[in-house]
Amino acid sequence: MSAVPILFLQLIAILGVARLLSAVLRHVHQPPVIGEMLAGIVLGPLVFGCLSPHWQAALFPVDSLGALEGLSELGLVLFMFVVGAELRLPGGARRHLGASGAIGLACVLLPCALGLAIAPFLHSRFAPQGVAFWPFALFMAASLSITAFPVMARILKERGMTESAEGRLALTSAAFDNVFAGFVIALALISSRTDWERFAFTLGGSLVLVGFAIWILRPALARGFERYADDGRPTPAMLCLLLILVFAAAAATRALGLHEVFGAFLIGAILPRDNRLLACLVERIEHLAVIVLMPVFFALAGLHMSADAFSGAGWLALGLVLVAAMAGKVVGGALGARHAGLAWPQALSVGALMNARGLMELIIMKIGLDLGVIDGAIFTMLMIMAVATTLMTTPLLALFGRLGRTTQPHAQAVRNPRSLP
Repeated sequence: MSAVPILFLQLIAILGVARLLSAVLRHVHQPPVIGEMLAGIVLGPLVFGCLSPHWQAALFPVDSLGALEGLSELGLVLFMFVVGAELRLPGGARRHLGASGAIGLACVLLPCALGLAIAPFLHSRFAPQGVAFWPFALFMAASLSITAFPVMARILKERGMTESAEGRLALTSAAFDNVFAGFVIALALISSRTDWERFAFTLGGSLVLVGFAIWILRPALARGFERYADDGRPTPAMLCLLLILVFAAAAATRALGLHEVFGAFLIGAILPRDNRLLACLVERIEHLAVIVLMPVFFALAGLHMSADAFSGAGWLALGLVLVAAMAGKVVGGALGARHAGLAWPQALSVGALMNARGLMELIIMKIGLDLGVIDGAIFTMLMIMAVATTLMTTPLLALFGRLGRTTQPHAQAVRNPRSLP
């Protein structure tokens, strides 16, 4: 079968299974991204490959995956560009930046500490040949510390919690969490360079690229949008220029030894904070990336999973990863929120929300796999962890909500009600 028809068959299978599972999970109040993640697992070697290895190999032959890889990378770059454009503090966030920063920091430090604690066991058994301890350990720490801001926002919206005290606090804390975790991820990737000249090149080039984007590109884009898109809707020429910048920045970060998504995110982050521009980008770019291209990314993630991951010490390793991931986020978020003044039920709800990982976790995992910091076994464990922790978010919110309703009716939600909106 030629490459083009099999690509269409692969897309039909990927999009069909993803939409079906998303529709089923919607009835149990799970975000669509969970269905797409599960679709990748179902189509991979763990499910489809076990049930019908012949048909799985026929539908996804190794020599046909290049086209899917290209679509996946394109979707990832476009999605992270829009994520950067969407980056802004939630309404009312400035009133409690200190509390949010403390929660975000706690939700990075505790998972990082637990990740570093289990890293010696994992490195000795599952690290790829030639990968030093610290790059592997820092990557594991970063993988456990990330929070999926878009998934959390979707869960809050569906449960009507966006304007609640814990909802606003969790959203702002997740923004800080991703900033802090981003530093750990960058440190892990840069430290993987064993050649000191390459290390200096990566670090120095990254600083130059960020400086150029902030001090040169950002004001130039602001003037361009003010002159050619004063209504917030870029012309086709401006949109084309934006995409050229996105792809150029993605290529630059790849040349520096980092992943393409960092360059795409950087261009999105320096755009003017204009809601009309954001709505236009969502309309023209995000829908294509999220509906069509990102399910391809999840499918490829599932295809990279290893059915041999749980032989030997695999089950013990998975247990350690799950415990470290859940305990680090739920406990860290709850303690930080409690310190900020929330009552225990609300504080635990914040911890449960910070435990949502989903898409952002998979992006980080795929970066580690592409750069050779982790192998298929660790990737499989982290994939299962990402799905499990995100699936737990809605049930845990319901549990802690019932806990809050059974406490004293006159109990205050916060020690100082004026400290939070």
